[in-house]
Amino acid sequence: MQSDPRQHVFTHDGVDLHWFEWGERKGQTVLLVHATGFHARCWDQVVAALPAGQHVVAIDMRGHGRSDKTPPYNWAAFGADLEAFVRSLALREAVGVGHSMGGHCVAHVAARVPEAFARLLLIDPVIMSPEAYAAARHQSFASPAEHPVARRRARWSSWEEMRERFRDRTPFSRWQPEVLADYCRFGLLPQGDDWVLACPGEVEATIYMGSARTEIHEDIRRVAVPVTVLRAPGREPEDTNVMDFSKSPTWPALAARFPNGRDVFLPEHSHFIPMEDPVLVARFIREANATP
Repeated sequence: MQSDPRQHVFTHDGVDLHWFEWGERKGQTVLLVHATGFHARCWDQVVAALPAGQHVVAIDMRGHGRSDKTPPYNWAAFGADLEAFVRSLALREAVGVGHSMGGHCVAHVAARVPEAFARLLLIDPVIMSPEAYAAARHQSFASPAEHPVARRRARWSSWEEMRERFRDRTPFSRWQPEVLADYCRFGLLPQGDDWVLACPGEVEATIYMGSARTEIHEDIRRVAVPVTVLRAPGREPEDTNVMDFSKSPTWPALAARFPNGRDVFLPEHSHFIPMEDPVLVARFIREANATP
């Protein structure tokens, strides 16, 4: 069990990015990067399942958590922020772990700062097939305000109210209760007498709308370190529910496109693998060639 993390601020291009650190910097560092709409403290239960004293860092990406709500909210900006952060830490031979959007960003940085990582664990990363990128560019809402995510409830009386509202609803009902508590507790910021989403709905919608415009396949070919891709079942062609985020966005052939990639299909899980089984994720972090 790790202690509470230390909180720091890293500034890149005028944007304050908050990050959290567990353990002391000795041995191998684990870098954790969250999904769209989430935050660094969603990893708390994964960190708790790692060996005591493990050095871990996790960052709130721009627009998320405690970090500044400063546009642009696009994949190029997220990748540049993370690259600058990794360089500022002078990471060497770290384990790079990213969930969803975070997986995309970790792969982006690994292609540009190869010395930073010894291996990667990409958890259902938002990396689609080349054909899917081409098709998705023509399927979008006119503006982020029109995306259904932008209409998410933003204001709460407390994080406990948020937890009670979500605990019996899909997909949250499949999450470990401790993870849901972390998601709510650290996913709100004070505003007057209330609490508001740390990642506003319109910010989240903007990110979703831009995800199809940043193909990463040239980067993938330059990542030489071992890469494990954890993958949940994907969306069926006839499923048009844009609010169902439980299905995998990951191209099933992705792992084979890395020079040293390995695919692990987890049919019993949804896209929210770290929230459903943080102990499993911690095991993959610890073991270079782990199998469930």
